[in-house]
Amino acid sequence: MFNKLRLLTPGPTPLPEEVRLALARDMIHHRKQHFREIMARVQKGLQTLFGTRQIVLPLSASGSGAMTAAIYSLFAPEEKVLIVEGGKFGERWTEIAKMRGLTPCALSVPWGQAVRPDDLAEVLAKDHDIRGVLLQVSETSTGVLHPVQEIAKVCRQYDVLLVADGISAVGISPCPMDDWGIDCLLTGSQKGLMLPPGLALIALSERAWARAEVLGPGCFYFDLPAERKKLEKHETHFTTAVNLICGLEESLKILLAQGLEAVYKKQWALTMLARTGARAMGLELLAREHYTWGLTSVKLPEGVDGLKVLQIAQEKFGVCLAGGQDQLKGRIVRIGHMGWVDWGDVLAGLYALDRSLVEAQGFSGARDYLEQAMAAYQTALSGMPGEVPGKVFVRS
Repeated sequence: MFNKLRLLTPGPTPLPEEVRLALARDMIHHRKQHFREIMARVQKGLQTLFGTRQIVLPLSASGSGAMTAAIYSLFAPEEKVLIVEGGKFGERWTEIAKMRGLTPCALSVPWGQAVRPDDLAEVLAKDHDIRGVLLQVSETSTGVLHPVQEIAKVCRQYDVLLVADGISAVGISPCPMDDWGIDCLLTGSQKGLMLPPGLALIALSERAWARAEVLGPGCFYFDLPAERKKLEKHETHFTTAVNLICGLEESLKILLAQGLEAVYKKQWALTMLARTGARAMGLELLAREHYTWGLTSVKLPEGVDGLKVLQIAQEKFGVCLAGGQDQLKGRIVRIGHMGWVDWGDVLAGLYALDRSLVEAQGFSGARDYLEQAMAAYQTALSGMPGEVPGKVFVRS
């Protein structure tokens, strides 16, 4: 028996009480002063979260809407773009690019591995027609964290725009847009921002804005220059998701009250907890080296039905986990530990995975996996030596 369902998927994620209460407030009008005051406060918080001096545009859409807005605003039909394809959402860039009439060039990497900046530089050096590089900061389908800071340097060297999908990264792991040299950073509301789905956020660098202004809008709805003009008055171009903006104000208060360094430290510690616990069960991790924070992808043993594992975990233990997509369907379990999730939730997720694995005809001889997981969490939080990357937190 369980008292509540624990949502441990990589989006949507659980909602803090303050956010749920804000979503339940009486409706206000999006062209009146009350909304403008909220939007002004939200904008300041978003600029801190994105690490940018540029305006951060809210769009009433999912994260894929922001991906579409980026492609239609920054590239003209028949232009060539280089897309890092290392998972389901890398492939989504290609699908949107084809719909726009672009010429996508794929730099494919095995699912579970990160792209090498040197490989990307080699492609750009050979093909001077490429106008942009599109990739994920965090590839949600695999749990891989691409080396975006290094890739941004390569893109600047070859004078191409870097468009980064930060849907599973913003508010979860560091990706300061201005410091790293990202030309377009976007995210969605339902992950690190601790909101329901339905709101996308996108910011452009100065040179990306110059490109968008010259190119002109490629889409009636996703007209970013028109959105920026309205946002200068703390309004939106079209009717927006007013209640999500109100909820966003509250979620930003929570994130920024702690300070981003504390947020990232917690997310890193939860990542260490999940990875250590899974390994202690004798399970193999999909992303061995360049792994994202907030999401752990675990390979299942041969012969174990991943769909059955997910079903048992939810029905018997009240834990909702995510499975694999496309070629990884039924072969991995993805444990989400981003947003409004704490160590108790992740320990429950590991226990549910262990017991569900056994009931799905798998084997687990683990005895102290929860203790090992918790020890890794405490080590990560205390900053003791261990599996800690250099400069993992906020850059000055």
